Formats: sequence, structure tokens, C-alpha cells
Amino acid sequence: MDDHGRGPGPRPEDGAQGPRDPGPADPLPYEGVWRFTAPAVDASVPQARHAVRDLLYRQGVPVSEDLVHGLLLIVSELATNAVKHAALLSPMLAVEVAVGAEWVRVSVEDNHPYRPTALEADHGRTGGRGLLLVSEVAREAGGVCDVEHTSSGGKVIWAALPLKPVRVS
Repeated sequence: MDDHGRGPGPRPEDGAQGPRDPGPADPLPYEGVWRFTAPAVDASVPQARHAVRDLLYRQGVPVSEDLVHGLLLIVSELATNAVKHAALLSPMLAVEVAVGAEWVRVSVEDNHPYRPTALEADHGRTGGRGLLLVSEVAREAGGVCDVEHTSSGGKVIWAALPLKPVRVS
């Protein structure tokens, strides 16, 4: 992430660099980007969740309990998807947490080239709705999520949520 967690939002629209509020001259104590890797195995899912939770609290990020629960659900879903669907071609996954002055972004990256899409709710299936859940959690919190290709041919799935709650009608 080239802005290292700074700026008013998770991504500029269509990559454009329009006028922006420059924000504070100095980064806030909790702003930054942290990244860690883990093997694409089941045990990495709770480890990723705990690492993200611990990082948010250790850095003093001003997150509500609801926001923490939403972020941890997102990390769990994305890490689980990487383990279940990408491990054959991507034995490692990467988790990144980027915190700006007004938002927090979590992402999971793997080297599998398949770009998933959110499936509609199929009540006859017991799985397959993880990305739909991630999308809904992000939307309800006033945030956004997306899937992007990486330069290495894999993908990164991310969700960015505002630090201050937003009411969605």
C-alpha cells in the first residue's frame, strides 16, 4: 500500500489522485502498516485472528468492540478461504493490517490466480458464502471490500472499515 495507511479512505476512486484532505502533518501513534505471513493450514486461521486483535490493542487503535468483531470475522473468513481454496498453489498466505487516521484495512493475500466473487445466499449449501459475508460486514460498518490481482499473479482480498461508526440506512 503506497500511502502507508494515511489518507481519508482505503483507496482513491479508480486509482485517481483527486483533491484530498492532507490530514495531520504527523502520523498518529497508531497509524502504520503491519504484514505477516503464515502457512496455508487450518491452524493459521485462529493465529491470524489473534495476531490482528493483539496488534490493534497493542498499537492503541481507537476501535470499538463491534468494529474489532467485524474485522476479526473478516480476517477469519479471508484466511479460511485462502487455506481451503488456494493452499495447493499457494502454501503461504500473507495478512496485512493498515491503519490510517480514520480507517483500518485488513487484507489476505495468496498466490492462487483465481479471483473469487461473492456468491448469492443458497440456503441448501453449508459453505461458499464467505466473501458475501465479508462484503456485508464491510458494508454495514460503512466500509468497502475488493479483490485485486497481485503482480506475482495471485490475489489480495481486502476490506477497509472506518474507525468511527457510520449509520447505514
